[in-house]
Amino acid sequence: MIGLRREPSVLARGSRATGERVRAAARVRPPAVAGAFYPDDPAELAAAVDRALPAAPEGEPAPKALIVPHAGYIYSGPIAGTAYARLVPLRDVIRRVVLLGPAHRVAVEGLAVSGAGAFATPLGTVEVDGEARRLVLTLPQVRVDDDAHAREHSLEVHLPFLQRVLARFRILPLVAGHAAPAAVSDVLDLVWGGPETLIVVSSDLSHYHDYETATARDRRTAQAIVAGALEKIGPEDACGAYPVKGLLEAARRHRLTVRLLDLRNSGDTAGPRDEVVGYGAFALA
Repeated sequence: MIGLRREPSVLARGSRATGERVRAAARVRPPAVAGAFYPDDPAELAAAVDRALPAAPEGEPAPKALIVPHAGYIYSGPIAGTAYARLVPLRDVIRRVVLLGPAHRVAVEGLAVSGAGAFATPLGTVEVDGEARRLVLTLPQVRVDDDAHAREHSLEVHLPFLQRVLARFRILPLVAGHAAPAAVSDVLDLVWGGPETLIVVSSDLSHYHDYETATARDRRTAQAIVAGALEKIGPEDACGAYPVKGLLEAARRHRLTVRLLDLRNSGDTAGPRDEVVGYGAFALA
C-alpha cells in the first residue's frame, strides 16, 4: 500500500515537470521595439535589412564571433550590416547563435537567460536552444530572468539581420549586468561548439558626446578591442562593456584575432553631430 500511495505522487511530479517544460517551450517573447527601432511591417523590415547589407566579402576567415551595435536601424543599421554580411557564406553552416548583450532596463547581477521557448519578430519566430540554456544554467552566475528580457532591445534588434542571412538557427539569449570577464567567458566556453555556433555580442560605443570627442574616444576603444586590452575598456566606453570584455577573455583562451570592420557614429548616419552615439563592428576569427 505504501508503494501504491507513492507511485501517484511520483507520476504527478513528472506530469507537472513535463507540463512546465511544455509551457516554457510554448512561450514566445514578443517583439518589444518593432515599429520603433526597426519597421514593424515584414516587407519593410526585410527591405531595410537588405539595404543595410553590403556585398559579402570574399577570402576572409569565417568569423566565430561578432561585436555588433544595437541602435535603431537608421542609426546603426549600416554598421551592423557590415558585420552580418560576413555571415552570408555561412548561411547553411551556422545553426546556433549565442546572443549576448547588456541589460538596459533591469538590474542584473551576472547573466540572465530568457525562459521563453522562442523570440518573435515581424519576420517570424526564432527558437531558443533549450539544451544550451540548461547547460549554462549549471553555472552559478546564470539565472532565468524574463523581466530582464521583456523590454530589452539589445538582443532583439539583431534577430531580423540573422533571420535574413541565416537559413535555420536557434538562439541562446543572454543579457549581462555586472559580470567579471571570466564569468562571461566561462559561459561562452560551455557553448563554444564548432563552426555551427556563432557568438554575437551586442554593444554600442560612447554616448552623447560631440562628434569630434566621440570619434577620438571610439577610436581608442576600437584599438583596445582589437588589441584585446580588457583593462582599457570601461562602462563609459561601451554600453556592452561587460559582454565585450567577456568575449575578449574567451578570445584569448581560444586564440582568436579581432578585426575592426566598421567604426562610425550617429552623426555619420542619420543624426546631428552635437550629441552622438558611437558604433563599431568587429569580427573575431
